[in-house]
Order: sequence, then C-alpha cells, then structure tokens
Amino acid sequence: MTPAVAVHDKAEAILGAALELFVERGFHGTSVPSVAERAKVAAGTIYHYFSSKEALVNALYKRWKEALVAEITSSVDSSKAPREQFRSVWMRMAAFAIKYPKELAFLELHHHASYLDAECLGIERQVFDLGVLIVTEAQTIQALRNVPAGILLEFAQGAFVGIFRAAIEGRLPLTLETFQQAEQCAWEAVRG
Repeated sequence: MTPAVAVHDKAEAILGAALELFVERGFHGTSVPSVAERAKVAAGTIYHYFSSKEALVNALYKRWKEALVAEITSSVDSSKAPREQFRSVWMRMAAFAIKYPKELAFLELHHHASYLDAECLGIERQVFDLGVLIVTEAQTIQALRNVPAGILLEFAQGAFVGIFRAAIEGRLPLTLETFQQAEQCAWEAVRG
C-alpha cells in the first residue's frame, strides 16, 4: 500500500465515521474523540485532515450536497414541459434518497445549521436560485400556481423530505413506487 492510499483511507474512514455519528447523534452530540474511535484512528489524526469539528462537518456537507446537486441538475432540461421537469427532478432525488439514505438524512439534519461555512451556504443558495428560475419560467406559462416561487420550492421540498423521513423511520417503504405516488400528489398541489 502506498502512503497516498493510506492517507486517503484514513481520511475516508474519518469522513465515514463522522457521517454515521452526525446522523445518529447530531453535530453537538458528536465529539472528535467519538469520531476517532469509530474511525479507528487516534484523535489527533483527525486534526491532521480537518482543522476542527466544524471543518469536518463542512467537508461532509459539501461532498454530499454537491453529489445531490449533480444528480438533480443532470435531469433539468428546459426544453421539456414543466410537468416532466418536476417529475424528473423529483425522481432523481428519490433515486438519490434510496441509494444514499444516510447521506441525505445527514444533509437534511444540517442544511440550516449555524456551523456551515460560506461555501456550503453558497451551494444551498445556488440550488435555491436555480429552483426559483425554473419555477418562474413555469409560472409564465401558467403551469404552476401563481404564488411566490420560494413558497412552491419549499412546499415541494418539504413534501419530499416528509416522505423520505417517514420511509427512513419505517412508516412508509423506501421505494421508487412510494416516491412516484408522492410525486403525483406533490404535482397536484403545485400545478397551475
């Protein structure tokens, strides 16, 4: 094993352990020593890769938020009708949720946290601004309700997150079928 691989493995072990603990215990309930213990590294090793617990949570947040954004934006096709755009984005989010439930739970637990840095908050803002643009364009052809775009975005996201939470808590199955049925309901609520 080369030293570069060993370094990469330790950093990945730290990130994996931190992800699990931040989901299980939250940011404030997770200590650096508990991350080190779960990652099977010395506590000081964490500081070799991350300057603080805040830097660690921001690194995780940035990694998974960018992955989610890449998944969502790959489905945005402005030549398609708003109905198809909505379905495509929703189902891409569903596929991400099914493939990465722990990672999405982490993002949802931390997306408005005071410890997120400017870069992470900037990613959030870019996603919101893109959503506003898409909603506004759909409203110009009366495909979506005529209310502020932010309200429609938050409503749709809240519906998605509610279904996701119910699924990871065992009240609904975490399946594409569940998300397909919910998508139809969400569309009915926001369409013009």
